[in-house]
Amino acid sequence: MPAYIHHIATETPEFIYSNEFTRDRMKGWISEPRAQRLVEMIYDRTGIETRYSASDDFMKEEGALFRTQPDGSLNSPGTGERNALYAKASRELAVKLARKTLAECPHFAKEEITHIVFASCTGFANPGPDYHIMRELGLNESVERYTVGFMGCYAAFPALRMAAQFCEANPQAVVLVMCLELCSLHLQVSEKPESIVANALFADGAAAAIVSAREPQRDRPSFRVHGFRSALVPSSEAHMAWDIGNNGFNMVLSAYVPELIGSNIRDILGGILDKHGLSATDIDEWAVHPGGRAILDQIEQQLALPASALEMSRSVLRDYGNMSSPTVMFVLKGFLEEAETKRAMTCAIAFGPGLTVETAVLERCGAAIPPVETVQPAIMTQAAVP
Repeated sequence: MPAYIHHIATETPEFIYSNEFTRDRMKGWISEPRAQRLVEMIYDRTGIETRYSASDDFMKEEGALFRTQPDGSLNSPGTGERNALYAKASRELAVKLARKTLAECPHFAKEEITHIVFASCTGFANPGPDYHIMRELGLNESVERYTVGFMGCYAAFPALRMAAQFCEANPQAVVLVMCLELCSLHLQVSEKPESIVANALFADGAAAAIVSAREPQRDRPSFRVHGFRSALVPSSEAHMAWDIGNNGFNMVLSAYVPELIGSNIRDILGGILDKHGLSATDIDEWAVHPGGRAILDQIEQQLALPASALEMSRSVLRDYGNMSSPTVMFVLKGFLEEAETKRAMTCAIAFGPGLTVETAVLERCGAAIPPVETVQPAIMTQAAVP
């Protein structure tokens, strides 16, 4: 019995920053002129216009976590301080998103949730967000809870794969999958190019899905899960890594990552497409994790995709930045919301440390629901201190 992704909901923290604001803030915290020019060049090429953060520290001198020193530099809070904010902010964001997900998917009652699969790589807390979701929403205490930890940007796929396997083994299972990342808490001011690139790309956000083997409602869009596949890019381990330092988590992000992904993507995709009797021309929708503009450019070029094929990924990158594991779910949600046909074959792709590439073949079913209009928050656009 196949599993279905019945609904995807997303949520962001309340603080929103324009790319120009974060660029100018970063330039102000770096004193070396060459590094300042590098900051401007990298930020201006990201394809990002806005991003969200759980912290409002970036818009004031005396933040709770990040504080500007008398010499104009930024202090470097310890990992414990950063993680304390993660514990508080992740709990609030996770509970808010869980409520929203169930409210938007009324044909699943909270009493029906049997499993929670929670994915995150930007902090640790126990009891964690999965526990608080269960408690604050009043879910059954028998709900099985699993954490997919420290896997990075591709973690949505192991989480969804686990959920699908639960549902295939038990047709009564209803799984709440959530990916939540607060990447901005690990900002580190450095003149190293890889650090500047990481600061320029990453942001905060969360996404959740309801997965079940129950037949989906015909008037609501959903994804039927056909399968997943994992692969490693050869000779790439040193080009993307993520470890824990004394002053937050350290990100290694080589400039060669886009080329490494691009030169291997055809062979990697062939594995999962061949398994399902498909070719690239059979794919109607490409849900590619927007790890950065250069990665999207490489995939578009290597797969000979039309310019419009990755527009959904580019729009998520533009409006939210790279939120790590939730980001590809934002892209999938976009395809559900904008569906104009009752069926489409979808190939989803994400990348992470290793370099690890996770892929999924999904089949979009059903018609689109008119999107609900939301009020956009004010955006901090100037690096001026109130």
